[in-house]
Amino acid sequence: MKLSDYIVDYFEKQGIRVVFGYIGGMITHLVDSIVLNENIHFVQTYHEQSAAIAAEGYAKESGLFGVAIATSGPGATNMMTGIADAFFDSIPVIYITGQVNTHEYKYDKPIRQQGFQETDVVSIVKPITKYAKFVDKAEDIRYELEKAKSIAMSGRRGPVLLDIPMDIQRTEIDPEGLRTYVPVVEGKQSFDFESISALLKDAKRPMLLVGAGCLSEKAKGEISQFINNTKIPVISSLMGRGVIDETYSNYIGMIGSYGNRCANMGIANSDLLIALGTRLDTRQTGAMVDKFIQHGKIIHVDIDANELDCHRLNNRIKVHSDVYSFVKQLNSDKIETTSTTEWLAYLTKLKLDYNQDKEVERFVENKSPYRLMQVLNKYSKRDDVFVADIGQNQMWAAQTLQLKKGQKFITSGGLAPMGFSLPASVGTSFANPKKTIFSINGDGGFHISTQSLMLISQYNLPIKVIVINNQALGMITQFQQLYFDGRLSGTSYSGGYVVPNIKDIAAAYGLPYYAIEESDLVNETLMQEIFSLNNCIVEYITSGLTTVSPKLEYNKPIHTPIPLLPEDEQNANMLITNIK
Repeated sequence: MKLSDYIVDYFEKQGIRVVFGYIGGMITHLVDSIVLNENIHFVQTYHEQSAAIAAEGYAKESGLFGVAIATSGPGATNMMTGIADAFFDSIPVIYITGQVNTHEYKYDKPIRQQGFQETDVVSIVKPITKYAKFVDKAEDIRYELEKAKSIAMSGRRGPVLLDIPMDIQRTEIDPEGLRTYVPVVEGKQSFDFESISALLKDAKRPMLLVGAGCLSEKAKGEISQFINNTKIPVISSLMGRGVIDETYSNYIGMIGSYGNRCANMGIANSDLLIALGTRLDTRQTGAMVDKFIQHGKIIHVDIDANELDCHRLNNRIKVHSDVYSFVKQLNSDKIETTSTTEWLAYLTKLKLDYNQDKEVERFVENKSPYRLMQVLNKYSKRDDVFVADIGQNQMWAAQTLQLKKGQKFITSGGLAPMGFSLPASVGTSFANPKKTIFSINGDGGFHISTQSLMLISQYNLPIKVIVINNQALGMITQFQQLYFDGRLSGTSYSGGYVVPNIKDIAAAYGLPYYAIEESDLVNETLMQEIFSLNNCIVEYITSGLTTVSPKLEYNKPIHTPIPLLPEDEQNANMLITNIK
């Protein structure tokens, strides 16, 4: 059996049905083996970065690992943005790069390169993978595949990479004689539930924070049961959106630098935060970490012990555990909270007075982008998927979309590469082609990833591409307005930034096109027509300066984002008055 056939056969047995990539000389054997397998499809993505990110979308939607492949040299280096993104956001993907033949590889020779397009990929990606290996012995292929899958899917998940020379790919092997990998058995997790139980019972103002570590179906099931049992108020991180049905009456909103004002004010008044599967990074807490839950405790649950130990927040009880096991134990022990009716009433009023719609009406001058998100709330259906790019579009979506039961919100958190949405939407759609996907983009991120439009057209994927065109890189223009006297270098037409003709791009890729403005959003006939299409590009034209509100300034406590409330109003809405 040819070794490349063995690799594909292994992926088939793991349930993988799609491999994303861009063909090149050193990966041709693997691509040909995929083509010869009737149960796996090779998707030529027209750019290796798109392949790497599409594999992330596939993993997120399928619950399996994603697979992306590329040739040596530039093919491998083009994938690295996606590899880093998967690493920082804990997405299990197996990346395979082709490499020059072993007799051409330099090994330890003190030269830069021996074979054409030879690149030491493994050394480059080690800081952004859980495991990376140069596989130059054919007899190791089963061991390395099994090890790669085990590492990618266990513990805190993440990407792995196997770099396989061309002559190794075409080697004939005996599958029965290959050595296997035996996974390392992790010790059973244990928790001090006595102290945790006491904290929960004593807390008068508890809150539950859900992060990306809560997104597995098993974890979501246990969290739903815990919420039903306790009626505890819930907030989410950016990456934890979609863990719960956000129509839940005690869901307060998203926290963080661009979080909902009501959620940020609420968490500042909590006396106990149960933080599940979240790093509690400064984009959530604000840079003034000493002011975060200043008068309360945090039960910090994370599967990564390093995240627990290497943290600046001091008021934490560290629980090294996966979310599912921890919450299952809470439910099994019937741990209860004693949140008071006064606390729930306070949060309800905060949510009523300072929800995102109220924020927009009160503080946002150019409401146009938020109006679009409100329309998406109206027309989207159960199980729809929103995939947001990076920039203002991401925050308008995250602040405003209210996720119904079964809906998902996919975006990039740790690396945040512009151009994420389109390839991630493609990967998500290949994992589940029955779902409707809304790919939300700014004009900048859209321009970076237009090659993915070919895949939407080519495979008739159910993806509605929304491009919010404000003719600017809006997130940076807002920054430039605040700190650089409005000098819009590289972010606006006057600063050298130009948006291509999106109508012509749609025509080039064979996709239906609509250009709409804010006034068109009330045209129900037009909206119904757009939302009934399988796929299309909708250019939403927005003129004038756009802003995201609320926004936390650096070195300010989480509960005082700009625009600032009047001091007397701010103080009147704080239960804890001595937070400085």
